[in-house]
Amino acid sequence: MNTDTLEPVRVDGLAAERAGGDRVGGGLAGAVASEWTKMWSIRSTWWALLAGMLLMAATAAQLAIYAANANTNDDPADDPGVVTVGSILIGSVELVQYAVLAIGLLAITSEFTSGTIRPSLLQVPSRGRLLLAKAVVVGAVTFAASLLLGAVGVAVARPVLGEWGRLPAGETVGDVVSVATYFALIGILALGLGAALRSAVLVLTALFLTLMIIPLSLTEPDITLLDRIADAFPGVAGGHFLTADPEAPYPAAVGLLLLAGWAAAALFAGLTVLRRRDA
Repeated sequence: MNTDTLEPVRVDGLAAERAGGDRVGGGLAGAVASEWTKMWSIRSTWWALLAGMLLMAATAAQLAIYAANANTNDDPADDPGVVTVGSILIGSVELVQYAVLAIGLLAITSEFTSGTIRPSLLQVPSRGRLLLAKAVVVGAVTFAASLLLGAVGVAVARPVLGEWGRLPAGETVGDVVSVATYFALIGILALGLGAALRSAVLVLTALFLTLMIIPLSLTEPDITLLDRIADAFPGVAGGHFLTADPEAPYPAAVGLLLLAGWAAAALFAGLTVLRRRDA
């Protein structure tokens, strides 16, 4: 038996795109359909969604309890007064986002771990088309799922707040959509990093550093220049987008653009690695 046939074949990303990118994979629509099927065929998607639901319910309830208790304790300095349910929802994002971004990173790191990235690249040799299809699916799934997460947060927080909460319909819907938009972009950011780093552990570490540790470290000395640098990081920019704080260093729309820029940069980095390295 000739063992040479068992050796792995080197895959050149750019060569594959030029040779078969226009002939294999059914175009972008076919690639999206394939990624959609794969997304719902892996158990990690369902586990991440379940974890997100539980985290949202628990976090929203906890923050609502804190707000209600602060208004009824013996220290009037703690009283936040009547708060919107949307503010409780936005406060829950910092923790819940880690369940949601797992959907994005596992959409590609699971393929590198299992080796199924090779058949994916044979079906869709164009690295750009493959990654774009994954981004479309991850964005759509995380956005839709996050609308449901938002509804869960609102449903849990409102009765817990009682007289200390208000639920303006238009504002609450806007907050839910804003949270879903933030989660979708964070999911795409995780996808891009997953394509570049190819390891769920490395991606989680990079996201934890980028979303939380580095910005906190920059703002700790209370130096204006470092504060402005921290304001450009995705988690901080997303926070300014969600809260639309008039005292923020830039408008909410700028925060959204900064977050989208991080997601686009991560996808570009992932595409660059996919084109240069073997599957």
